[in-house]
Amino acid sequence: MAFNRRRFVQALGISAFSGIPFQSKAQTGPIRLGLMTVKTGPLASGGIDMERALVMYLKERNNTLAGRKVELLVGDSGGVPAQARTKVQELVEREKIHVMIGPLATGEALAADDYIRQAQLLTLSVAAAEDMTQRNPNPWFTRGTSTSSQCAHPLADYCYKTLKMRRMVLIADDIPYGHEMCAGFQRVFEDLGGKIVQKMFPPLTVPDYGTYLAQLKTSADGLFLGFAGSNGFRYLRQFNEYGLRGKLTPVGGMTALDEAVLRNMGDEALGIVTSCWYSAELDNPVNRKFAAEFRKEWKYDPGFYAAATYTEAAVLEATLGAIRGNIEDKQAFMKAVRGIKVDTCRGPVQFDAYGNVVGNVYIRKVERKDGRLVNRVIHTYPDVSQFWTYKPEEFLKNPVYSRDWPPAKYLEQ
Repeated sequence: MAFNRRRFVQALGISAFSGIPFQSKAQTGPIRLGLMTVKTGPLASGGIDMERALVMYLKERNNTLAGRKVELLVGDSGGVPAQARTKVQELVEREKIHVMIGPLATGEALAADDYIRQAQLLTLSVAAAEDMTQRNPNPWFTRGTSTSSQCAHPLADYCYKTLKMRRMVLIADDIPYGHEMCAGFQRVFEDLGGKIVQKMFPPLTVPDYGTYLAQLKTSADGLFLGFAGSNGFRYLRQFNEYGLRGKLTPVGGMTALDEAVLRNMGDEALGIVTSCWYSAELDNPVNRKFAAEFRKEWKYDPGFYAAATYTEAAVLEATLGAIRGNIEDKQAFMKAVRGIKVDTCRGPVQFDAYGNVVGNVYIRKVERKDGRLVNRVIHTYPDVSQFWTYKPEEFLKNPVYSRDWPPAKYLEQ
C-alpha cells in the first residue's frame, strides 16, 4: 500500500495547501504517542496499569525516543467497542497522534479496525483480536503481546500431558477475547484426545456467578478460566464460597489471575496454574529492573497489562532507532517493525509475516513469596507462534476461533 501524503495530511486535520513544510517540521517536532486504554468499568484495573507502565517507560528515557521528544495522549474507551473507535478517531483527528499503543480489548480492536486502515494509523496493539493478524491482516497493525489463543494452546498441551487432565469445563467472559481463548484451548485439548464437556459464557458485567456455579459439571477434571479484568478474582471468590475447590481443579488463561487482581486475593488463589507470555517473576535483565521499579512505585507487581505497554514501548523504541526517528515515513516504520528482534521484559520478541509476535509462553503457578502472591514460572514454551504447531496455511483455511468454532465434540447436557 503506497503512502498517500495528501490523505495523511488531511487525516491529521491540516490543510494540504497550507504552505507548511510538513515533512521537515514534523521530523523536528515531538512524536505524538496515543494510548488507547480503559480507565472505567470491569477492565479498568488492567487499563490503568497500561498507562502506569507506559508513563514509567517514557520517564526512564526522559520522554525521548530515538532523539525525539515524546508526548503521550491518553484515551479511555470504558471497555465499550463503539466508544473505542470514537476515541481512536479523536486521538488521530484532534490530538494528531503519529502512532498508537492499544487498544486493550479484542472487541475494541475489531471495532476500530476499519478506521485504523483508513487513517493508516501505526498501531502497536495490546488487544488480542485473532483475525487482525490472520485471515484479514491489518497492514498497519503489529502485536507484541499475543492473540487470544496464543497462550491457551500451550496451556491445553500442559493440562493434557503434564497435569493428566482428560475432561474439562470452559468458562469465559461473553466477549470475542473469551470466545477465542476458549476455542484455542478446546482445539488443542481435543486434538490431544481430551474432552470438553461444558462451555459457559457469562456476560462481561454479570453481577453474580451463582447461576453458572450451580450448573458446573464437577465430574470434570479441570476448569479453564478465560476471564479478563477483575472477573477472574470475582469468579474464584464465589467458586470457593460454593465449596467447589477440591471438586475440580481451576486453571487460568493469561489474564484470569493477572498480578493486577492477584494482589487482592488470598489463599484461594494458591496453587492455581495459568499461562501467559509474562510473569513479574521472570528473571531477565529488563524485567528485573522493570518489576522492581514498578513495585517500588505502586506497591504491587506488574502483570499482563503493565507488561503489555512496557513491551510495546520497547518495540516502538527499537523501530524508531532503526528508522532514525522518522516516524512520518509510515512504510519504513512498518517494514522495520516487522523485521526487528528486541529483548523486552517478557523476553525476546520478533514478528511473523502477519505482524504477530513470536515469543515465549510461560506456565505459572500461584505461590506466596515475601508475603505476597506471585505467578512463579514452572515451565517455558519457547518461541510460540499464533499458529501453535499447526501449519499456517492449514490453520487459516478454518474459520476464526469463536464461540461456536470449533464445535465441541463431547459436550454433555
